Amino acid sequence: MKYAIVESGGKQYKAVEGGMIDVDRMAVDAGTSLDIDQVLLVVDGEDVAVGAPTVKGASVTAKVVEHFRGPKVIVFKYSPKKRIRVKNGHRQSYTRLQIEKIGK
Repeated sequence: MKYAIVESGGKQYKAVEGGMIDVDRMAVDAGTSLDIDQVLLVVDGEDVAVGAPTVKGASVTAKVVEHFRGPKVIVFKYSPKKRIRVKNGHRQSYTRLQIEKIGK
């Protein structure tokens, strides 16, 4: 099994060849292909390449499948004796990437 640990938007994701990952929204149109150069680890069977901080010459090719929004999260702040009630909602925007190739 070939996989890599990539960094996108300050977060780390496990990218498996042929699989999909959901990352924070990227400014890329749907259907386009992109290369992720922030590869922290590459595992190909018994071969393991660990970067310091990134693996030199490694890149992950991904295709943008869609842009979507996650579930709504309700934030409710309540202080009973002061009559404070604040209700906020938030929906995070995501980009779904299909991992096509992990190259080194």
